[in-house]
Amino acid sequence: MRIVALDLEGVLIPEIWISVAERTRIPELRLTTRDVPDYDVLMRGRLAILDKHGLGISQIKATIAEMEPLPGAKAFLDGLRSRHQVVILSDTFYEFAEPFMRKLGWPSLFCHSLDIAADGRVVGYKLRQTDPKRNAVRALRGLNFRVVAAGDSYNDAPMLAEAHAGILFRAPANVLRDLPQYPHVETYEALEQALEAALK
Repeated sequence: MRIVALDLEGVLIPEIWISVAERTRIPELRLTTRDVPDYDVLMRGRLAILDKHGLGISQIKATIAEMEPLPGAKAFLDGLRSRHQVVILSDTFYEFAEPFMRKLGWPSLFCHSLDIAADGRVVGYKLRQTDPKRNAVRALRGLNFRVVAAGDSYNDAPMLAEAHAGILFRAPANVLRDLPQYPHVETYEALEQALEAALK
């Protein structure tokens, strides 16, 4: 019994916060888990920036409404799901992800949720659990699945380490430097081949 665990942003969809940064012209929002390994530090910084600039959930959703999955992502995911169970393990939020899940054919998604005030301000966030990607893969292994995982950032390292095999996809140079133990691929075709080989 086999299952594939995929990251979402950077693997199947663009980085949401980078798109928000470009739309709002606030460069500080470009930081992602590729830049800041500590997720709590990253999110607290993001919330402070949103508060400083008076940005709420409506402005973020306006950006998301104009975004599409990465070119080729839907076909890649459809092909993968026709052969294997697939779960997406992400550090995004359900409030952000719904439009993308619809465009990707409603794959299974485990992520987090936001605390949103009545006036639309984003005032906090709630993790699904601590160390969520590692614990999700550990739980799947406990169900006797062979788990292969793919991601692109520092926050994916725990699930790559916990899986039977881990693969980096289109990771930046700093992540490749710091996580040299994982094979790296740049195309969906190569990722599909690497996943299939690891699942055997």
